Amino acid sequence: MKYIFISIFLVLCFHTYQVNAQDDHSKEEWIQLFNGKDLDHWTPKIKGYEVGENYGNTFHLEDDLLTVSYDAYTDFDSRFGHLFYDQPYSFYKLRVEYRFIGDQAPNGPGWAFRNSGIMIHGQLPESMAKDQDFPISIEVQLLGGDGKTDRTTANLCTPGTHVIMDGKLITQHCINSTSKTYHGDQWVNVEVDVYGDSLIQHLVEGDMVIEYSQPQVGGEVVNDYYDWAKVDNTLLNGGSISLQSESHPVQFRKVELLNLVGCMDPKAKNYKSYYLRPDNNKCIY
Repeated sequence: MKYIFISIFLVLCFHTYQVNAQDDHSKEEWIQLFNGKDLDHWTPKIKGYEVGENYGNTFHLEDDLLTVSYDAYTDFDSRFGHLFYDQPYSFYKLRVEYRFIGDQAPNGPGWAFRNSGIMIHGQLPESMAKDQDFPISIEVQLLGGDGKTDRTTANLCTPGTHVIMDGKLITQHCINSTSKTYHGDQWVNVEVDVYGDSLIQHLVEGDMVIEYSQPQVGGEVVNDYYDWAKVDNTLLNGGSISLQSESHPVQFRKVELLNLVGCMDPKAKNYKSYYLRPDNNKCIY
């Protein structure tokens, strides 16, 4: 009888180990790109200034929130800025929680009222010219309502790029999503699901609001770039991630990423079942 109990115990232990191993393999490991303490791993690039120069403390922490504000500006003067994360990605899910606050910077353009963005598949900040206004990239446009009219968020904009939607090349600069309007200073949750150059989806509060494919270099709405940095018709399989400053104060309390590239060997300790693209050089045995 004792041996029967021991056998049952060993079977149960092995089953528990298998279940836990499966749970570990499927458990999502989100990377906190913003740690709530500082802007380590982030680099500013503001039009008219060198890479790394944070004019007027545009990007800073305020009450543990990543804040974009213009207290030191007497005139916005087209100083469009972007805060770049220091690692490019290709296949991933990105979640951001944002809200608009305060008043627009003096002489900010009318279209930039309660306007910011998440730039993906972008060029690296070091490849931007000093007077370049926007990185060549795909923009997940973040908009806030004016309290009266409809104004969708998580729209698509394309500085120096095009995309394919419904089988057609889209050269229009901005395409509205199907989201509702978010008025006031409420927090809004946006997710971007990025699958290289095959598919990109924008989600707002869990609902998919726009999708497209084959992001590629092309078109206008980006100025003063190096010619060698803009090779039209080049498919964008990945690139930098950055957050915009477009003249209206905005705050971010979450910027997190689930990398979908990694070890896809089930025998490895760090295998994840949700990875979509292998990088088995990272496997640990």
